[in-house]
Amino acid sequence: MTEVEAVPLRAVLLNCTLKRSAETSNTEALMRQVTAWFDTMNVTSEIVRVVDYDVRFGVTSDEGDGDEWPLLLAKIKAADIVVIGTPIWFGVRSSVAQMVIERLDGTYAEHNEVGQYPLYNKVGGVVVTGNEDGAHAAAETTLFNLTHLGLTIPPNADTYWVGDAGPGPSYIEAGGADHDYTKRTTRWMAHNLVHVARILRAHPIPPEGNTREQEHEHKPHIG
Repeated sequence: MTEVEAVPLRAVLLNCTLKRSAETSNTEALMRQVTAWFDTMNVTSEIVRVVDYDVRFGVTSDEGDGDEWPLLLAKIKAADIVVIGTPIWFGVRSSVAQMVIERLDGTYAEHNEVGQYPLYNKVGGVVVTGNEDGAHAAAETTLFNLTHLGLTIPPNADTYWVGDAGPGPSYIEAGGADHDYTKRTTRWMAHNLVHVARILRAHPIPPEGNTREQEHEHKPHIG
């Protein structure tokens, strides 16, 4: 193990299922395949079900009146790796995943110690499960949102499993854990997230041209 690999990383995985923790989550089952790989790479993982918290609708980092989003946001800010897990509903990501992205909008009003958005120098990934189609739509929209929030997206940063059209067995019942393509993309995703997270830990993106304080500096001369 190299000196860089020896540095422990932290991952937080937000399970945006509609089910509370008493119920079995297919999305979480696939997310645990990702954390199993993290366990082999000196990464400490925490899976959080967003619906277990009283998260209010809004676009700030604290909507007040008992809003528990600040608890989740603190976990996100403390992590090196942020993974959004979502089931597919009506062909798109869940309403909970949409709410998480909307709440992360509040970080645009914040900055880290060098003036960047607070999610800079973190990496992002996506896990998707469901029946029929919609995995690509859910992943592409969520990954794009994460880039706008400041996260870095490695190659092959998503893994998914989808069943047949119409009602039918979901990931667990259908034996999705043995699906070759999903196993492959899960492995690639986990390794690429960790690799890029370690690069950013050792060589963070410098605050040159990417902070709000620099908006009024002279533009580069062209021509």
